[in-house]
Amino acid sequence: MRRRTFIQTLPLAAAGSAVSAHSRSQTPAPGPATAALPKFQAPGEEQFVRPDVHAGDRPSGASFASRSPALGCSGAAGTAHPLATQTAIAMLKRGGSAVDAAIAANAVLGFVEPVSSGLGGDCFAFVWDPSAKKLAGMASSGRSPKSLTLETVRARAHNGAIPPVGAISVSTPGCLDGWWTLHQRYGKLKWAELFEPAIAACENGDPTPQIIGYALKRNMASFARYSAMIEESANAVATYTPGGVAPSEYDVRRNPDLAHTYRMIAEGGRDVFYDGPIAQTIDAYFKRIGGWLSAEDLREHHAEWVEPLVTSYRGVDVYGMPANTQGLATLQMLNILENFDLRGFGFQSTQSVHVQAEAKRLAFEDRARYYADPHFAKIPIEWLNSKEYAKQRAQLIRLDQVLGRVYPGEAPGHGDTTYFTTADKTGMMVSMIQSNFRGMGSGLVADHLGFMFQDRGQLFSLQDGHPNIYAPGKRPFQTIIPGFASKDGAPWISFGVMGGDMQPQGQTQIIVNRVDYGLDVQGAADSPRWYHEGSSQSMGEDLPNLGPLGVLWLESGVPVETRQALIGLGWNVGHGNGGFFGRYESIEHRMQGADRVYAAGSEMRADAVALAY
Repeated sequence: MRRRTFIQTLPLAAAGSAVSAHSRSQTPAPGPATAALPKFQAPGEEQFVRPDVHAGDRPSGASFASRSPALGCSGAAGTAHPLATQTAIAMLKRGGSAVDAAIAANAVLGFVEPVSSGLGGDCFAFVWDPSAKKLAGMASSGRSPKSLTLETVRARAHNGAIPPVGAISVSTPGCLDGWWTLHQRYGKLKWAELFEPAIAACENGDPTPQIIGYALKRNMASFARYSAMIEESANAVATYTPGGVAPSEYDVRRNPDLAHTYRMIAEGGRDVFYDGPIAQTIDAYFKRIGGWLSAEDLREHHAEWVEPLVTSYRGVDVYGMPANTQGLATLQMLNILENFDLRGFGFQSTQSVHVQAEAKRLAFEDRARYYADPHFAKIPIEWLNSKEYAKQRAQLIRLDQVLGRVYPGEAPGHGDTTYFTTADKTGMMVSMIQSNFRGMGSGLVADHLGFMFQDRGQLFSLQDGHPNIYAPGKRPFQTIIPGFASKDGAPWISFGVMGGDMQPQGQTQIIVNRVDYGLDVQGAADSPRWYHEGSSQSMGEDLPNLGPLGVLWLESGVPVETRQALIGLGWNVGHGNGGFFGRYESIEHRMQGADRVYAAGSEMRADAVALAY
């Protein structure tokens, strides 16, 4: 719809702020014609920020949307990098399934986006199975090394928490077995075909894009600062900063070691990694540096099929990943918000943002208290996901002021990630997320393998009695969660929002933007976001030094009136850059008469591209 039409659908208070902002933009700036021109971005500057300048005007759709959704009838893909998206589309056109496309794209991302993904991390996926007409869940989360004891971990702890780098933070990589498990059930192309684009990219090279280049420099600088905590750094430097200098935007990067690793995997399957030459290389490396991950840990890893959690939100079924993830947090937030008239409050209104942030605070206290590996702890999932409990929590929220410090309910009796989604002509849709946890991971790269190991083990608690307390052979609490929603038993959207504890907050905002405010798959992404920081942590740490209310970070696009009113309610409001607010991809499935149509949206806060055909 046109911008004026969109504004007319909003309540008067919300529309007023939008119209006044629009009116101000039509007023010529005061001052003489000889006033100094704006300073343009100089070569080499990392960011050009003008808070008073916003996106150009679109003739149709939401005024803040960066572009239209990509439409197609045969397939779609959205990833954090153009080459990965193109790879997924190529696999679909070759006759591959949505799962084939997702695996091939993830392999490419492991090279082009090492700041978020790779063979050293874990992965989770939802797959809409059109033949079964239901959603399947796959979890491939690695366990802690069996030889690493709680006593040793506590001896290496800093400020009561596991360090973010080094061998102490490494858990078994689950990514590859996740790919293999998905392919065994849903793959159509030969396993080896899925690695051809990634191998070619590793060898031929790919230009460094803006956001990934920025993150790569920051990660490598961070490893240099923490070098005393990392047992071995030469391999990481050789792999990611050849010549000792991190690549800048446009610099072409290559990774011949990773190409060789992919070739071995293409030829020998998952056993090459978990019970073959790659496992032996990993085992020898950790023995050499004094670490704990072993060939036995790798040999015993297996992904698992899991039953998705689900809740209804205003007639839409929204799914969450179970296992040891925070997927339940999205459902808890939506259950609480269902008790409020968000549409009546108005889009980007004070009340809407206020109750969403309060719902996050309440859900995250439960996250910190109860979420853990269900193989080691009994989690009251049905109670936490119940509408009755959500109603009790919703009654705590006041519309006239912020709650003080909040606590978890009483049960009866920090990271970077890559998300991507694919869909094929049969109606199969894949929502997949993969991560090394905090940025690139632990800082450790095994000899000549070309990928970094995750530091997911940092998310264990060291607090006695906590369900997420460290134990050998246990899976740590996971932040990475794919998203999915269906309507009337049919698939609707495959989506995800990357970025540590922003993920359930971002997922909730996407659902609210789509269900309550009617935004399309791209407008829901480009809408200004909020991010609350300062809840209790699942690692068992005390509250960060952000006070009992934490900080409510707002993007610059949030109306000034809303920002000021939130401060008036008592919120500690901060202004963050685009890196605070997650990164999103989504594919919508809809039937236009007898025709299947996919609409794909991507993230303007990343180097992302969504395509459909």
